[in-house]
Amino acid sequence: MSTALSVNLNKIALIRNSREGNFPDVLEFGQLCLDQGAAGLTVHPRPDQRHIRSGDVRNLAELVKRTPKREFNIEGNPFAKAHGDYPGLMALVEQTQPDQCTLVPDSNDQLTSDHGFDLTSASDALAPIVAKLQAMGVRISLFMDPDPVQIRLAGELGVDRIELYTGPYALQHGTAQGETLLSQYRRAAEQAVSSGLGVNAGHDLNLDNLSDFLTIPAIAEVSIGHALTVDALRLGMPAAIQAYLAICQQSR
Repeated sequence: MSTALSVNLNKIALIRNSREGNFPDVLEFGQLCLDQGAAGLTVHPRPDQRHIRSGDVRNLAELVKRTPKREFNIEGNPFAKAHGDYPGLMALVEQTQPDQCTLVPDSNDQLTSDHGFDLTSASDALAPIVAKLQAMGVRISLFMDPDPVQIRLAGELGVDRIELYTGPYALQHGTAQGETLLSQYRRAAEQAVSSGLGVNAGHDLNLDNLSDFLTIPAIAEVSIGHALTVDALRLGMPAAIQAYLAICQQSR
């Protein structure tokens, strides 16, 4: 099986939000991604709605539901409180019933996600959220660092998948430290599989570092947004998606 590509649309929304109106149209770009063969769409709404807005989440959920064999993934902090038009992550999940919900421990003032959960302290708080998502029939993924001990705890919590935070790997790719980190991610993926978990990955993966990362055989899905959007500025969105799909489809 090849690795699934889920396109994160946050940066398209960020460009739109820099002006009044609806240009670029996030829904239009979501449709373009699906038309080009992306396996799904990802959004990461935040309380300040700096990029993806609650209305985008609802509209994109309906778009994916109309497209056979594609998935919608909502990422975010389940503990973030409602703010203005943002009703909270769990409320959006209840309203839209995505295929997957990726829980991420980011604070409201973070520029971007930069670490995984510490389940030695977070498991008790996450347990009722996991139970609620299970009752809704939503696949649950936890954003995690490549730490086998933490990943074993994720398996005990009863989630379906983890998403490996790949920022450190991307930063060191092409160096000796990058090779060491890749081995660390490989061991983490092996631990996930032995714990009965599927493995996703995301953060700063790009056309230069993705193929090396996907030598790890267990990666079911990658979520890519920032780099893909930058590549779309160079190549056009269809060509950028095809370039990423070519790498994903070569993986095993």
